[in-house]
Amino acid sequence: MKLRYFNDTDTLLLELTESEVVETKDLNEDRIIDLDKSGNIVSITIEHARRKADINDFSYEQVYALT
Repeated sequence: MKLRYFNDTDTLLLELTESEVVETKDLNEDRIIDLDKSGNIVSITIEHARRKADINDFSYEQVYALT
């Protein structure tokens, strides 16, 4: 998985897999999803990311299940 931010266009791209994109859907004017041939999400694009996604406060946390 890759997370990329393009400062010049204020665009956030979340790439979940490297699968080939066969369909792109606009969810609204600021959010786009790319799908593979099985309908799985390949990537999510968020336009106007500073306002829509609060990218200035990004964190990553891996949570382990207790066994």
